[in-house]
Amino acid sequence: MVREDGVDGEPQQQQQHMRLGGLVVGNYCHDVLFRGDVPVGETLGGAASFVSNVLDALAPSTSLYVAKVGADFAYAAPHPPRIVSPSSPTTLFHAHFPPVPAAGGYHGDRVLRRVRACDPIFPADLPEDIRFDYGLAVGVAGEILPETLARMIDLCRIVLVDAQGMIRSFDPVDGTVRLVPLRSTEFFHLVPRIGFLKASAEEAPFVDIEEARKWCCVIVTHGKDGCRVYWKDGELHVSPFQADQIDPTGAGDSFMGGFVSGLVWGLPVPDAVLLGNFFGSLTVTQIGVPKFDQRMLQHVKEELMRRAAQPSGSCGRTISLNFRKSDTYEDFIEHLTGAAAKLTCTDNPTDLHSNQDNQCQ
Repeated sequence: MVREDGVDGEPQQQQQHMRLGGLVVGNYCHDVLFRGDVPVGETLGGAASFVSNVLDALAPSTSLYVAKVGADFAYAAPHPPRIVSPSSPTTLFHAHFPPVPAAGGYHGDRVLRRVRACDPIFPADLPEDIRFDYGLAVGVAGEILPETLARMIDLCRIVLVDAQGMIRSFDPVDGTVRLVPLRSTEFFHLVPRIGFLKASAEEAPFVDIEEARKWCCVIVTHGKDGCRVYWKDGELHVSPFQADQIDPTGAGDSFMGGFVSGLVWGLPVPDAVLLGNFFGSLTVTQIGVPKFDQRMLQHVKEELMRRAAQPSGSCGRTISLNFRKSDTYEDFIEHLTGAAAKLTCTDNPTDLHSNQDNQCQ
């Protein structure tokens, strides 16, 4: 749903609030990756860290990030957390992979455990005096409460939600992440007020696509097989980009960053999903928050600016629900493929301590 009126129905002309581009809500985390029983990496985690990695580089306007951590937070995040909890530590996840990766596995071979959880993000933690063109609800550990999502919807013209923040549950003994039906949660009544709902292939059965698509656009990511987009009157497949997967963590978050960047530059939904697929594919080739070549990012942003300057472009002023592929959709695929082939970071992506080329961020 894209709202044309103001907050809580107040006409836009009566609004006296500062307006920014995006509101991104979700906690930062500490992630530890295991191959078998052996730790192979410790990285900054949390969906917001992956989203910002793409959104900051491509979006035409400024976003505000609301994240909560503990006093033990160990990383220099691009956007310092707005809130440091005095009573709880930073959220900690352990991601366990088998000693030998499963053939064709994407997320299915991973066991994810929430070891510690920071305090949730409350409605009062969101700004009172700012309104936003769009919102991204990207919770990973149950930190976004139903009432917080409702407040985001009030503050933003359109809200994009990652389903994992609504349907994850956590084993009370060892923190293993499990999924519950969206219908059984306190988020379900908010679905008609959401613009886009993103789910992985593993999460999709818990979302009930046929029900959700009556109210909002549902995007299901299928890893190496691309995405399917569902809306009330139709559905379509969006092509994948080939990638040699090392770590799937954050691929869906980078997808969200690319997708919303395309939307705010005026791309139709299929083209924006294509951009999301592109950044998701680049993310799985590295451990943790990926380092993208700055020249590649600039190359992609210039292409978005060029497309926005065309007569049909909206130059970042509006997000439209156009589900028709653009006439230059195939050209966009070739452009992105060429950008990835020519302008990539060449250092070993599995070496957590390597010094990246200074063109990488």
